Amino acid sequence: MKAYFWCMITILGLSFSVTAQHNITTPELNTSPLYRKNIGKLVFLSKSILSEQLTETDFLESFQNSDGNDLYLRVFMDNSLVNFLHTINPNLTVDELIQAGNFQFSFYADDKLLYTENLNTGAGTFQSKTKGTTFQIPLISKSGEDSWGRFLWSRFFFNGGGEEAFFSGKHKLTIEIRPYLKSGTTIKTGALIAQGSLIVTAPIVSLSENQIAIQKIAPKSDWQLATVTYDTTVIRVLNQKIQEKRFKDITSIVVIQNGKLVLEEYFNGSDRNTLHNTRSVGKSFASTLMGMALRDGYIKNENQTLNQFYKLKDFAHYSISKENVTLKSLLTMSSGFDGSDQNPDSPGNEENMYPTDNWVKFALDLPMDSEKQIGKNWDYFTAGVVLLGDILNQRVPKGLESYAATKLFNPLGIKSYQWQYTPQNVANTAGGLQLRTLDLARYGQLYANKGLWNGKQLLSKDWVEKSFTNYFPEDSNTPGYGYLFWKETFTVKGKNYEAFACSGNGGNKVYIFQNVPLVIVITATAYNKPYAHPQVSRMMQEFLLPALIAQQ
Repeated sequence: MKAYFWCMITILGLSFSVTAQHNITTPELNTSPLYRKNIGKLVFLSKSILSEQLTETDFLESFQNSDGNDLYLRVFMDNSLVNFLHTINPNLTVDELIQAGNFQFSFYADDKLLYTENLNTGAGTFQSKTKGTTFQIPLISKSGEDSWGRFLWSRFFFNGGGEEAFFSGKHKLTIEIRPYLKSGTTIKTGALIAQGSLIVTAPIVSLSENQIAIQKIAPKSDWQLATVTYDTTVIRVLNQKIQEKRFKDITSIVVIQNGKLVLEEYFNGSDRNTLHNTRSVGKSFASTLMGMALRDGYIKNENQTLNQFYKLKDFAHYSISKENVTLKSLLTMSSGFDGSDQNPDSPGNEENMYPTDNWVKFALDLPMDSEKQIGKNWDYFTAGVVLLGDILNQRVPKGLESYAATKLFNPLGIKSYQWQYTPQNVANTAGGLQLRTLDLARYGQLYANKGLWNGKQLLSKDWVEKSFTNYFPEDSNTPGYGYLFWKETFTVKGKNYEAFACSGNGGNKVYIFQNVPLVIVITATAYNKPYAHPQVSRMMQEFLLPALIAQQ
């Protein structure tokens, strides 16, 4: 027995020695019997479990795909990621490997490849990539961990065919992991690192005709009803998917065509009188009110700088650069502050602002980012829109809230709405404005009318055009963006349909199309869910636009 023991130790030692000869870093040594037994496998778990507490009884063989069930993934590897990448290109340094590669995930349904993704090189820590030989990620989690795993699963499930494949019945899910390296436009993949399978079951959903049917528009909408035809079959399928929760947390859809009401539908307990918390949709209203204040002479022009509104030397991190921040740069998310809502580690991230007792001071205390050029570098920055609201509140008569009621809401006939407020009790222009869906459509139609409403020019045509101008080169990192409006383009039957949109957390949208007379409002409550915006894009691309333009 002793001889056998020492023989096994020698074999393991030789194995590690041979592997080490080809390594660029030294991976962590894991002597756990469970780890050794499962190298090359990925297993599924019902909850987050520390590796030292994990047993094989925790491994799932099947999973019920329904609301409320969590799903985690544990991967066992015989080396670290960087060493796998090193086998693809032995000439690169550790830093170069980390910058050029990561894991490639492949998802299969019943042994058919559905989706492959080369994980962004920023996912994962330096330590995990150089040392780690096992890791765990959430795929589905009620607690909503901030993990790349949840977002990877969401992209597969909602955009990569997973939802359709695993919607009902019993199916086999298989996941494979490989290393990849990117050089220019060329991607090279290495050998299989780990794989695993799981039986996924989902109940068959039974719906009534009433749930699928297109909802009749109730009287007293205060909109003229359209007589246009559209593809009702496509809208019925959309309704079915919403009721089946394939499109989740959708609360309403309203379509306006040529200024007339075409479609008005409500879901998940909402109705015509529901005030929807549309989150950052409210930012676009800050742009509207700024345009009105400029027209009324309370603001000279959008090129005015912060030093004309604040004594910046009274705040931290004073600089000449901060003096030169323009209203236009705040309107276009290019102010140059060291603030980014896209980066959780950014000093100016909105999550750092909310706990403070003065959001304006929070913004003005921030340093400038030396790598950003004012007006040139787009970076989503909520605190900057708080500054716009504060400036408006200073300059317009009776404050921002009264001005908005007099100049915008009352003329549009919007009577029911609810502001969120800053700690200084100023109407919050950064988000949280609650409105009815039909009133959001009124707001969108104002822009479709180039600022005209019932014969009155509430907003100058020039301001609408500036708001709907994209000020940045479009690429994967920088969206089209105007004056607090997003640019989005949909392609239907080979033709592009361009829209500018108000957009808010949860999947809230007000689309104003540029080459067809359409305003489309979608409200939802998928707050902080990775599928929130992608599913709305699918609803537009695959259902609403095809149904509406089919007859044109």
